[in-house]
Amino acid sequence: MDPLKAYEELKKTVNYHMERYYNEDNPEITDHEYDKLMQELKVMEEAHPEFVTPDSPTQRVGGSAKREAGVLVRHNVPMLSLQDVFSKDEVTSFVEDMQGQFENPEFVVEYKIDGLSLVLRYEDGILKLAETRGDGINFGEDVTANAKVIKDVKRKLKQPLPYLEIRGEVYMTNEDFEKVNERQELAGKRVFANPRNCAAGTLRQLDTAVTKERGLSMFVFNIQQERGGGFQTHTQGYEYLKKQGIRVIEDYRVCHTAEEVWEAVCAIGENRGNLPYDIDGAVVKLNSLSDRELLGATSKVPRWAVAYKYPPEEKEARILDIEVSVGRTGRITPTAVFEPVRLCGTSVSRATLHNQDFIDQLDVGIGDYVKVYKSGEIIPKIREVVKEKREAGIVRYHLPEVCPVCGTKTVREKDTADLKCPSPNCPAQIERRIINFVSRDAMDIKGFGTVYIEELVRRGFIKDIADIFTLKDYREQMIAEGIIGKEKNTDKLLDAIEGAKQRDAYQLLTGFGIPNVGKAAAKAVMKQFGTIQNVAHAQAEQLVEVPDIGEVSAGCIQSFFADEANQKMLARLQEAGVNLERIVQDGESDRFSGKTFVITGTLPNLERKQAAELIERNGGKVSGSVSKKTAYLLAGENAGSKLAKAQGLGIPVIDEGQFLAMVNE
Repeated sequence: MDPLKAYEELKKTVNYHMERYYNEDNPEITDHEYDKLMQELKVMEEAHPEFVTPDSPTQRVGGSAKREAGVLVRHNVPMLSLQDVFSKDEVTSFVEDMQGQFENPEFVVEYKIDGLSLVLRYEDGILKLAETRGDGINFGEDVTANAKVIKDVKRKLKQPLPYLEIRGEVYMTNEDFEKVNERQELAGKRVFANPRNCAAGTLRQLDTAVTKERGLSMFVFNIQQERGGGFQTHTQGYEYLKKQGIRVIEDYRVCHTAEEVWEAVCAIGENRGNLPYDIDGAVVKLNSLSDRELLGATSKVPRWAVAYKYPPEEKEARILDIEVSVGRTGRITPTAVFEPVRLCGTSVSRATLHNQDFIDQLDVGIGDYVKVYKSGEIIPKIREVVKEKREAGIVRYHLPEVCPVCGTKTVREKDTADLKCPSPNCPAQIERRIINFVSRDAMDIKGFGTVYIEELVRRGFIKDIADIFTLKDYREQMIAEGIIGKEKNTDKLLDAIEGAKQRDAYQLLTGFGIPNVGKAAAKAVMKQFGTIQNVAHAQAEQLVEVPDIGEVSAGCIQSFFADEANQKMLARLQEAGVNLERIVQDGESDRFSGKTFVITGTLPNLERKQAAELIERNGGKVSGSVSKKTAYLLAGENAGSKLAKAQGLGIPVIDEGQFLAMVNE
């Protein structure tokens, strides 16, 4: 192939993966695969410098600054990336280069956290601004509101300086990541691929309540700019930050020789599998701040630091068994059980096989030898089958045609690779159904946590939704066994359950967890039919007349109410005194019927949730994105890109006053 054409193709590929990683927070390839592509591009540019243009990925720092999370702000100090190195020789070369320029330089070796960069600006000890990396050079996004709900971000410093700007990495622990994905799955939403993607998406959330709930964390790794501190070294800055209660990178080491630096890099590599969060390398940086200032930076990277990237670790193991489990959504997941191997410092013996398509793609069977690695240095995965070691008689594994828990014939969901147990009464799904039923968007039974639900299901107190409302009959037993706690906590939960009987029937319908029937659809259905009984007896042609209800949703509703077990559950709910009728809200109207609103920016008096409730109460819908179908853009301060898009499409833009006037007409 022509060298220039090959270069352009490679540049296009790297640009695509940069976009997936930095701007979409949804990479398709591993960090190691991306690094290899970038290295290949650099080699081509060294051989053909005439090919290099300003838009080359090697000439840019990161992604582009977005306006979705907030207004754009100009960086005081560029948020540069680091030069990547991949061998001991490259690390040694960097150390020796520094030693040739400075007398007895000190080096700090520390974890390179796999997260999202964030800068915090403090004025007189008060947090004034939090900004993302954005394009790395000129602009980032203002995410101050979200930063303030991150537990590691201090709003006020104990020993204030006139000005302090610090940079850190926002990340998510593996435990918090699993909790978020579990909640996403229970809500029927897309799960995140890895903790970094989840952290990045969360930091850009428009709802700070979501950000707070997901439990982001932050380590600070640099003082970008300061006045009044007079720090001479990086580690002096760390000591000051620690006194302010700010979390800095853990277990950093100060080194003086190339050998000490390499030992520290290796120690981090050996320990990375034991950390509760992901790292994607080790950083080697000069300790002296004055030496850093003398060296400066290129247009992309500082000259005083490098990032060592660890090679992916991979080992062979023999599959001993393939276990099949049923998740809370009914999804059937095969898991390979193999001979224990040590990867990234820990022993692993299990890895998911996802679904039948993945099994077919690998062509894997029990007894096969496979190559195992850790994705993101954390999650065990199978890369491929070692075909040359396959023994006679080993055949490709096939998932069972019936649910391994309840024996119901399994079904494959349309347009997915997932095999599911369709029975809503499968014991494996009871917990999931109860968690959804008591959640905020459904019956909103406060204090009914997952731990209590799991224990009550395990002990047999709850076998279906209706059993929730008979728990009061077991009050004394629950108190005696301490399931909820002592008398006070037990009564508090039972009172909350009793109060939930008066909820609007759309919340009950939402709580049933019928596929393709979420909160908005449930509201629309109940507005049309009035009572749960009417919905239960509705014909398909009647259901599809409801806005947001198509043939698939109508079929799901009919299937749910046709199930004998669900009919019995509904009768028990009615017997228990649970409200089955729609509650007409004060001020309810159809004035916004057929109209879709988008809300953006900060409104003077109303919170977004309040504005959305007013729109829905008056028959309208609320969308998160502007399109040709948008009737009005309700815009407040710092409206951002949605305002520009609405103006470009000729969509009417209204403020809070105009909106309230429309509501009160």
